[in-house]
Amino acid sequence: MTTDTPSPFHRGERTAQQLAGVPTPRMAPIRAFMPDQHREFFELLPYVLIAARDDRGWPVPTMLAGLPGFIASPDPTTLRVTTSDPLDPVRALLKPGAAFGLLGIDLSNRRRNRANGHVAAVDDQALTLAIEQSFGNCPKYINLRDATWHEAVAPAPPEAFAGFDREARALIGRADTFFIATGLEDGLDISHRGGAPGFVRIEGETLVIPDYRGNRFFNTFGNLVLDSRASLLFVDFEHGDTTVVRGRVEIDWAATQALPDAERVWRMKVEDGWRRRGALPLRWKERAA
Repeated sequence: MTTDTPSPFHRGERTAQQLAGVPTPRMAPIRAFMPDQHREFFELLPYVLIAARDDRGWPVPTMLAGLPGFIASPDPTTLRVTTSDPLDPVRALLKPGAAFGLLGIDLSNRRRNRANGHVAAVDDQALTLAIEQSFGNCPKYINLRDATWHEAVAPAPPEAFAGFDREARALIGRADTFFIATGLEDGLDISHRGGAPGFVRIEGETLVIPDYRGNRFFNTFGNLVLDSRASLLFVDFEHGDTTVVRGRVEIDWAATQALPDAERVWRMKVEDGWRRRGALPLRWKERAA
């Protein structure tokens, strides 16, 4: 008789753990349902990050926003998200049966929980999400911000750009936070990255990004080992604009040119992207720890 249980990590995650020189955890707090504290957390949020897949197979992120209560959890495997922004290109990809990755994060208290699954239903006003995996994340590297609601917002349509334009460079060059969407054939993930302002370095058309010590699960890097495509979402917290850039990632596991405090470094050559002005009816103000 054996007491072995299947690994909670897929092949890419196990490979990433090996390349990073850390043992694969025998267990992980990944559930097939949301515990009550996760359900209550999502229902209190005024914004949530979600990733979908476009018609070329790229993972792409967006931020959905609403007054607290715009997310409801009628049962432990369901979230219903009220959203009616017809100009959001990612919202249009979230059709019944589509995979999604979800990140609930409260920048005011550093709480964050993630969930993955498939879209169960869509109507003009809401997404019904079937949760298949639910897990919490540690509060590291989350820069504190308080959000306020702005009623008079008219989201603009996406402004596409090829390569890496000047406005995107300026936003990314001063950023202390972004969100990364990655995926595999049968699933998607979206996670948070943070650091000091300017922690993302720009070298020509390439972003150079430190990877700090985390939970050792390597969910994001595990996906990138198998599919190098990624999309990064940067928020202009002062004006409510969003910018997405996407490209292919290379990971320097040896960290031969490590940035300060980084355990390794990854690089993404920006291929294209888009911005949306006034995409969010929220404004954030930084707060000291």
